[in-house]
Amino acid sequence: MRISAPTLVFPMLIACAANGDTGSEMTLTLPHALRAGETAWLEVSVGVLAHGKEIDITTTSGRPLGTISPFVNRIGQEVGHYAIPLPPDAISGDRIALRLSLGNERRALTQDEVRSVRLTIGATR
Repeated sequence: MRISAPTLVFPMLIACAANGDTGSEMTLTLPHALRAGETAWLEVSVGVLAHGKEIDITTTSGRPLGTISPFVNRIGQEVGHYAIPLPPDAISGDRIALRLSLGNERRALTQDEVRSVRLTIGATR
């Protein structure tokens, strides 16, 4: 996959949902609306997660976009980086509103659990 410039990086300073227990919400903006032959990708840098925990990614309206489910993570070590393709119809113009939550707990994520979220545009293969 070739990533086109510019690439936006968003530190994990996420506003929590109003009721505080539905996960971390954010709205990300693409550098431009998707063009023919382009795909938007969400790149998530995952820090330390408790064994067996997963990160669910949905739109704020509840549409599932993906789950980060580490196969093996060692206690106290960062999990790694994950790339999730975003369907074009989940993007409104040049924006996408997302919710990240910790599996069944449906709570906001901490800076230790998710280090950063990055929105990129790459060429479709």
